Amino acid sequence: MENRELIVGLDIGTTKICVIVGRKNEYGKLEVLGMGKAVSDGVDRGVVTNIDKTVHAIEKAVEEASEMAEVNIADVIVGIAGQHIQSKIQSGSIMRQPSDDEITIEDVRRLSSEMENILVPPGNTIIHVMPQDYTVDYEGGIKDPVGMSGTRLEADFHIITAQTTAINNINRCVRRAELVSKQLILEPLASSLSVLSDDEKEAGVCLVDIGGGTTDIAIFYENIIRHTAVIPLGGNIITKDIKEGCMVMQNQAELLKTRFGKAIAEEANPNEIVSIPGLRNRPPKEISIRNLASIIQARMEEIIEIVQNEIMQSGHYKKLAGGIVLTGGGSQLQFISQLFEYMTGLDTRIGYPNEHLGKSVIEEVKSPMYATSVGLVLAGFKDLDDRDELYKKRLANGGLSTKKKEYRELIPKDIFTSIKEKLKGIISDDIEDENY
Repeated sequence: MENRELIVGLDIGTTKICVIVGRKNEYGKLEVLGMGKAVSDGVDRGVVTNIDKTVHAIEKAVEEASEMAEVNIADVIVGIAGQHIQSKIQSGSIMRQPSDDEITIEDVRRLSSEMENILVPPGNTIIHVMPQDYTVDYEGGIKDPVGMSGTRLEADFHIITAQTTAINNINRCVRRAELVSKQLILEPLASSLSVLSDDEKEAGVCLVDIGGGTTDIAIFYENIIRHTAVIPLGGNIITKDIKEGCMVMQNQAELLKTRFGKAIAEEANPNEIVSIPGLRNRPPKEISIRNLASIIQARMEEIIEIVQNEIMQSGHYKKLAGGIVLTGGGSQLQFISQLFEYMTGLDTRIGYPNEHLGKSVIEEVKSPMYATSVGLVLAGFKDLDDRDELYKKRLANGGLSTKKKEYRELIPKDIFTSIKEKLKGIISDDIEDENY
């Protein structure tokens, strides 16, 4: 098995660090060949807070995935999240020569490249520049301007930035683990590749990835990313609420949440009691499932209200025909989709990465908990913007490219040969004159 056929995704999360090795089969599905994971002690709300602990966890996860897949892992695609992530809409434009007949792929890429150099607040770095709608000679609403005539090309871009320090710390951890980061991808964008369908992205959908430290949001409409946000609340804050509300240990609170937790208190049996071991020389503690659900619901309602506010601010609330798709470890909470539907008024489902997975001996990878990890691997095979993939195919097939290339093909080769010989003669004469 050759390593160039493989893609490795590295998800540096708040609760776990996960490494997935995958390749595409003959049907275009992702085959997961290896997976490794380790407890993430050095990350808080998506931000690396302890380099040594994070490096150790990465090395452990990489070793496990490497042994399972029987390959040596060197290059990885890394996910990034955290409350430092910011996004905004920025407009840009370029002028073309009136003599140029049509807009080329290079024109589109030149516009995107110029947007990568815009000024951002000090301490931030641009990680994604994603075009939305284009405008050609003041005619707007154009998704793909390539092939059109026009002298002024404009576009609205979704600019995503991250804190430079956070990026540097992630890269430092990756390097110290003797790995090379091929690409840094915003985690909700990676998750969208694994759990959303093209129809949902076209119709309008909001992805909500509930992780341990953060809840990530990505809104799509007409197959284009329209809004992203990171909320600094996730499953860990619910565990903390249970720990304080029920006066139990941290690990007991996590078990209560995952085994007995419900997002709607009314769905819990008021007479159901769970007994957990007490501290040394103390009797067991009895916890009411209804009270447990009340604690969880209170925090989930806060998170949903923030999600609802982000959807409203994006201006796409009435355009989300695909509703909401929940994924991440927090989406496995019982009745959570019903609570989202009740509070937002939007259809809600749980997103599993099954659709893009082929046959795999690792059943665990099909859980929403690994949506981001699977998405990072898929990102290695697929562009975040489908138009980029289309442009690559056009270039590969000799399609719409630069005018220089097209003009060159129209000019006989003999002309280039004669011009080359004349230039050689001029250069030789200049050298002889200087020597004289």
